[in-house]
Amino acid sequence: MVARIYKPARNAMQSGTAKTKLWVLDYEPEQPRQVEPLMGYTSSGDMKSQLRLRFDTKEEAIAYAERHGIAYQVQEPQEPIRRRIAYADNFSFRRVGQWTH
Repeated sequence: MVARIYKPARNAMQSGTAKTKLWVLDYEPEQPRQVEPLMGYTSSGDMKSQLRLRFDTKEEAIAYAERHGIAYQVQEPQEPIRRRIAYADNFSFRRVGQWTH
């Protein structure tokens, strides 16, 4: 069973960086999910798919996986490109388009 170590991305509904600072170890599913014919619930017999471990650093997550003999793959996070903008840029002479109401 392969585990995935990654740093979660920011939610689309989030403006802050909450829950994106910790590293997460998730297991890849071994069995596909099945739909129960009676009630229509989606279920899986894979118990490790419910397990999610959080670590402060990537090295701690890798050490845990190696200590317990878990095959893993690390996904490095993509840092967002931050543009510095100011309200005064709306009235700048270097503005590409004309500012009108």
